[in-house]
Amino acid sequence: MTLASLRLGYVPLIDAAPLIVARELGFAAEEGLDFDLIRLQSWAQSRDMLGLGAIDAAHMLVPLPIAQAMGLGPDFPAFDLVMILSLGGQAIAVSAALADAMRSNGYGFGFDDPVVARDALMAVAGGRLQVGVPFPFSTQAELVRHWLRGTELEPGVTIHTVPPPRMAEAMAAGELDAFCVGEPWASYAVESGVGALLLAGRAIWAAPPEKGLVLTRQFANTRPEETGRMMRAVWRACRWLDQSGNRSMAAEILSRPEYLNLPPELSERGLLGRLHVTSTGEVRHFPDFIRFHDGAANFPWRSLAALLAQRISGRHGLDATMAMEAAKTCFRTDLYRDHLRSAGADLPGASARIEGSMAHPTAVASEKGQIILGPDAFFDGDTFDPSFPSR
Repeated sequence: MTLASLRLGYVPLIDAAPLIVARELGFAAEEGLDFDLIRLQSWAQSRDMLGLGAIDAAHMLVPLPIAQAMGLGPDFPAFDLVMILSLGGQAIAVSAALADAMRSNGYGFGFDDPVVARDALMAVAGGRLQVGVPFPFSTQAELVRHWLRGTELEPGVTIHTVPPPRMAEAMAAGELDAFCVGEPWASYAVESGVGALLLAGRAIWAAPPEKGLVLTRQFANTRPEETGRMMRAVWRACRWLDQSGNRSMAAEILSRPEYLNLPPELSERGLLGRLHVTSTGEVRHFPDFIRFHDGAANFPWRSLAALLAQRISGRHGLDATMAMEAAKTCFRTDLYRDHLRSAGADLPGASARIEGSMAHPTAVASEKGQIILGPDAFFDGDTFDPSFPSR
């Protein structure tokens, strides 16, 4: 059988696993597809190649298509996020100098308490902090801002855009005091001796949406059969990744020269939730550090699009209501339902919810009766009701 070829772009991170696993384990081939995976260097390149038609789909930061829908990017055809690929997988790291100062003050690098970590950082930062994130419109930027919101350090934070593979290099050069990035690049900085891990992204927000599968609206609407086959292949890869015992094999696949080109042990840290927080080998266990499928992780909640749009619009002086409406149109819950029902996906009864309201796994109505949603609480108790966004 001749397979239909699709060009999919990805940036080398462990959360590119769904695309890579779909290709390597045959989920794409089962759908009659050949995934031609294109390794990209930055998120700007991912956006531009998708917008120019050089790739058919992209592994992309969740806030990026939202920013495009709000007019905060090049004048490209509309982007649609058709499914979430991963939740979590990010870590905040600080420079070796800051880590030493924090250690001298008695901080134990617990990796899971955002308030204690924030207070320890504020005590040594001197009121100013140069922080790296992979893109201005990224979950990492949102995590850093939420974590430091309302503190004395907030006015002194300057956020810089640095491609993920360059974070350690930028910190070593003294350009960054801290960064928030997806694995394995936080672990790479630790292994290189230039920094220490301070906090997991999921300690700030229990379900931070990290990457999505993004297509142009024209592709999604005019090539529905290929869109559905692509989504089903990637969804099955996400499901496989969250099945017990598969993560070590995934690390071996991801670490190959044509993908991340790193030792498998580095990829395995984030995938297994066993993070080395310092170069001396101190290990912290953070179960469920990254999630690819369980707890309805793949569903593109329109309330989530509205939440991110509200935050982005506030920083750019845009009308929040218009921004949220534009954002909700690019989270294609309709396509998710249409294309993944046949794959066996259990589908929530609603397409919006109160974001940040669940501290524990919660049962909600679904097409099959009930579905268990994973926790999504913010560390400070913040919530977002899309019906009353100003609250």
